[in-house]
Amino acid sequence: MEKRLNLEHLIQAMDTRGLHQARLARELSVSRECVSKWLNNKSFPRPDKLLHLSRLVGLGFSELVVREERNAPVVAFRNMRGAKTKDHHIEHAQTMGRMLRHLVPYLTFDDVLSMPPVLKDPRCDYDYLQQVTGKIRQEILVGATETIDFNHLIRHFSRLQAVLIPVLWGDNNQQKNATHIYLPDSQTTWVYLNLDVNMHDFKFWMAHELGHCLAPQLRDDDAEDFADTFAGSLLFPHELASHAYKKISQMASDQAMLDEIIKLAQEHIISPLTVYRQTNFFAQSSGHPLLQLEPQIYKRITRFNRAYLNVSRSLFDGAIPPEPVTYKDIVVQTFETPFFTMLGNYLREQHKGPGFVQTVMDIPLLDARSLHEALT
Repeated sequence: MEKRLNLEHLIQAMDTRGLHQARLARELSVSRECVSKWLNNKSFPRPDKLLHLSRLVGLGFSELVVREERNAPVVAFRNMRGAKTKDHHIEHAQTMGRMLRHLVPYLTFDDVLSMPPVLKDPRCDYDYLQQVTGKIRQEILVGATETIDFNHLIRHFSRLQAVLIPVLWGDNNQQKNATHIYLPDSQTTWVYLNLDVNMHDFKFWMAHELGHCLAPQLRDDDAEDFADTFAGSLLFPHELASHAYKKISQMASDQAMLDEIIKLAQEHIISPLTVYRQTNFFAQSSGHPLLQLEPQIYKRITRFNRAYLNVSRSLFDGAIPPEPVTYKDIVVQTFETPFFTMLGNYLREQHKGPGFVQTVMDIPLLDARSLHEALT
C-alpha cells in the first residue's frame, strides 16, 4: 500500500490558514526544497514531520494522506433500481476482491497461461456494437434472429476465463444485481450474479457482465454505459430491432405498440425495456423518429415482471432460502462454475473458518457458517 499527500486538501488548508511553502519549511524545520518535493508528490514526509504537518494545517490523517494500492481490485456494479453507488460500496467490493486473490491458485481453466480475448477499442457506437455482438453470436452458434439462452451466456463466460459466483443477495433496493471484480495482478475476472432478480432482467445482467469482461480497460460510467449497450445489442440485435421498429412504428395506438413490445420480450425471454431501448437505438442510428412510450412502458414492465418468478425461486422450486448443500449443488450444475470447488479446497487446505466465506461472498455470518459446513 503506497501513500501520498492529498494535495487538494493540503493546498486548500494552506490557503485557508494563510500558510506558504517558506513558512511550512520554517515551522517544520525542513528546507523549502523538501516542502516543494512534498507538494509535488516527489517525496513523503517522515512520521514525525507528517504529524506536525497535520496539526499545522488542521487536517486529520485520513484527510491529509491518500493510500494507493498497487493492483487494487477493479470493481464495477450498479445497484438495483438505480440506487446510488457510494464510496463504501466500492471499498466493500474491493475487500471482497482482496479475499478472492487467495483463490487464484485454485483456478481450473484449461488454459491459464494465455489471456482471454478483449476488445481493442470498446465504444457505444451502434455499428461497432452490432459488429462485436454479431461475432459473439457466431462464436456461440446463435443466428442473428435467434434467442440467446442462459447456457449460451454461461459458456461464453468460461471462454473468457471469468468465474461465476451466483449469490442470494435479496431483492430490496439496497442490494446489487451483479458485481464484477477484476484483479489486475492475476488478470482474473470474478462475476457475482444475484439470483434474486426477475429472470428477464437476470439475462440482461449476465450479458452486461460479459460486456465488462470484454472491456476491462474501461472504468466507472464509461464501463457501465458500454456494458449496458453491449448487453442490449447482444440480446436484441439489429435484425430484430429494425424489424420491430418497422412494425411498431406503423401501429395506430400506444397500446398496440406496447403489446407488440411485450410479445417480443416474451418470445426472446428478455425485458420489455431491452426491446424498447434497442428499437430506439436502431431508430436513432438510422435517423428515424424515436418511439415515445414513456412513462406507459414502465407500468407495463411492472405488470410483466409480476407474472414471472425470480431466478432463485425458479431454481430452488420456491424453497427460499434453500439448504446450503442444495444451493451449492444446483448453482454448480446450472452455472458450470468452479467457484465452490475452489473455495472448498482453499478452506480445507488453509483451515479457514466461516468468516472468510462471509467476506468473500458478502453474506450473513449465519448463512456463511452453514455454507462453510457444506463445503468442508
